[in-house]
Amino acid sequence: MSLPRTEVPKKPTVLTSSLRKRIRQGRWAYLFISPFYISFAIFGLIPLVLSVWMSLTRWKGVGPMEYEGFQNFALVFKDKLFWKSILNGVYMAVLHIPILLSLSLILAVILSSGRVKGFRIFRTIIFLPFITNMAAAGFTFAILFNQTSGLVNVFLTDYLHLAGVPWLENEWWARISLTILLIWAWLGYDMVYMLAGLQTIPHELTEAAMIDGATPAQAFFYITVPLMRPVLIFLTITSTMGSFNLFTEVFALTGTGPAAATLTPVIRIFNVAFDSFQFGYAAALGYVFFVIIFVISLVQLRFNRERES
Repeated sequence: MSLPRTEVPKKPTVLTSSLRKRIRQGRWAYLFISPFYISFAIFGLIPLVLSVWMSLTRWKGVGPMEYEGFQNFALVFKDKLFWKSILNGVYMAVLHIPILLSLSLILAVILSSGRVKGFRIFRTIIFLPFITNMAAAGFTFAILFNQTSGLVNVFLTDYLHLAGVPWLENEWWARISLTILLIWAWLGYDMVYMLAGLQTIPHELTEAAMIDGATPAQAFFYITVPLMRPVLIFLTITSTMGSFNLFTEVFALTGTGPAAATLTPVIRIFNVAFDSFQFGYAAALGYVFFVIIFVISLVQLRFNRERES
């Protein structure tokens, strides 16, 4: 005769008991940091999940959502304005990033050389445009670049006796005008990063090169620039993403014109969502835009790693 089996209660594993003990000990710490995670879930995680569902539906902001599958994503590939905005982002990145990084590095080297008196004042003056209200700066630049009465064209025609430039009326000149505004606004920001990177380079390396007969230009290109590569890569990637995410500067200066020459993907998504009230299609545009930015950033990182190896 066999006795009935009795189930032996499982003992909690060491990991489970340790985890419970740590949670119990840190309950007050978790309570104090919980507002961040609650707000992140409400304003970040939940909207992210809802936007995935929204991208598969047709919705105008009110009423029920109509499921359409991947039809919104199929429409993205036929959206000429969206792909033109992507091309505009490439144009803006090519136009302003090399100039911006070069100027910020040169200014950082000059200010950190110790030969400039009152370098803190100059550093503050160069950084001030970054904290300036960009909408006000954009309207100011629009007044300066006005074709008929702008101060820039007045200077060109009255003092240099040159023909006025259609800064905001021509597609390429509008992009150049926006490039000038971006360099003016972001030069100080990039310069601060360059100054921080230069502080990590030992002065002995430059001094040793100068003793061996290197000129200041040779020391700059063969010592400073290679050692600043991590900072340059970081600023290149962030500036590239910024070129595609322009919003306030474009609205204030060019209004996306002429002929959508300065239209950016973010503005295109904004117009689809809040002008046409096609929230499902706007969500699909946002996810396609995310994939494009992710791929561009990945390619930049891979390219720089291959160059380092």
